[in-house]
Amino acid sequence: MAKWTPKHEAPEPLEGPVVATITGGTILWFVLFVVQLPFYGWFDDRDLTWWVWTCLAGGGLGLIGIWYVRRRDAALKRAAAGEATETKPGSESGSESGSESETKPGSETKQSPAPSTD
Repeated sequence: MAKWTPKHEAPEPLEGPVVATITGGTILWFVLFVVQLPFYGWFDDRDLTWWVWTCLAGGGLGLIGIWYVRRRDAALKRAAAGEATETKPGSESGSESGSESETKPGSETKQSPAPSTD
C-alpha cells in the first residue's frame, strides 16, 4: 500500500460563486421540466417519461442545494468576521501569542533572576 500514498499535499479547494452556480443549475432543471411537459405524450409512447421526472427531481434537489449552500456561505462569512474581530491589527495579544506558541513544552523561558532576600 505504500506505493499508493500521495507524495504531496492536496491543493486547497477552489472557491467560486457557489450559490449562483447552484441557483443557475436549479433554474435550468426546472426550465427543462417545463419545456418537456407539452411532449409528455411523446415521452409516454416511447417509455421515456423518466426524462421528465428526472428534470423535476433535479429541480427539487436543486432547491435543497440552494438552501444548503446559502447556509454554508453565511456560516463561512460569520466565521471570517469572527476571525477578523479576534485578530485586530495593532493588538498586543496577536503579537504575544506568536512568541508563546514557539516555546516547546517542558522548556524553560528566559527570565531575569529574582532578587534574593538573604
